[in-house]
Amino acid sequence: MLHELLEPGYLHVLLNHLPIFGTALGALALLVALGLRSRPAQITALVVVLVASASAWPVLVTGQQAYKPIRGLTDDDGSDWLDMHMDRAEKTIYAFYFLAAVALAGLLAPRKWPRSATPLALASLALSLLCLGLGGYIAQAGGRVRHPEFRPEHHPALNPPHHEH
Repeated sequence: MLHELLEPGYLHVLLNHLPIFGTALGALALLVALGLRSRPAQITALVVVLVASASAWPVLVTGQQAYKPIRGLTDDDGSDWLDMHMDRAEKTIYAFYFLAAVALAGLLAPRKWPRSATPLALASLALSLLCLGLGGYIAQAGGRVRHPEFRPEHHPALNPPHHEH
């Protein structure tokens, strides 16, 4: 059973919610912290944002590792959506990395420059909202890989490059 739990596709399905839900909760926590003008609350919220955005990396890696096995299990439309899902993830992952860097800066920089706390928290909030949208954009295609009921009747032309992962 442990072997099955460590399969890349299974790990991907387990982890892929963390960047989305974690970023949403982190953004909500940042909004509350900024409203309260509480540095301790900002720190907690920034840690949530940092963990959530950094978790996009193992989600991407497990998705890349699961690409070939999952592609072999899907129908033709599912394969097109899998290519779109991978293409979207690989093109947008850098926004999550940037968010992680800004959240980390929001945790560390105010120690030396106290006035940077609010601007960095605001930047983290804005980037969290952007990444939340990107996560939904990626997940939309991912959900359509193995779930035909989520696919539109007439899907748009799907022409992302074929991935060799």
